[in-house]
Amino acid sequence: MALSKERKAELVKKFGKNEKDTGSVQVQVALLTEQINALTAHMKANHNDASSKRALSVLVGQRRSLLDYLIRTDREAYLKLIVELGLRK
Repeated sequence: MALSKERKAELVKKFGKNEKDTGSVQVQVALLTEQINALTAHMKANHNDASSKRALSVLVGQRRSLLDYLIRTDREAYLKLIVELGLRK
């Protein structure tokens, strides 16, 4: 379930200001989205896995909070991010 180092570095490079910018909201949302996509695929195959279901709910809530913060602070960055990640409003 965990992301590989290479995939994390790739996402940080794509969404961050530089290779070490792991704390920006855009990078955090991108990493959470990758984890959510992986857990969603797991849940489709294992629909009775209660702990994974809870973890998925927690991750979606974290991502929602970060997106709410981003829309309050930088609407243009929010719109660009949801288009790049393929998220709904």
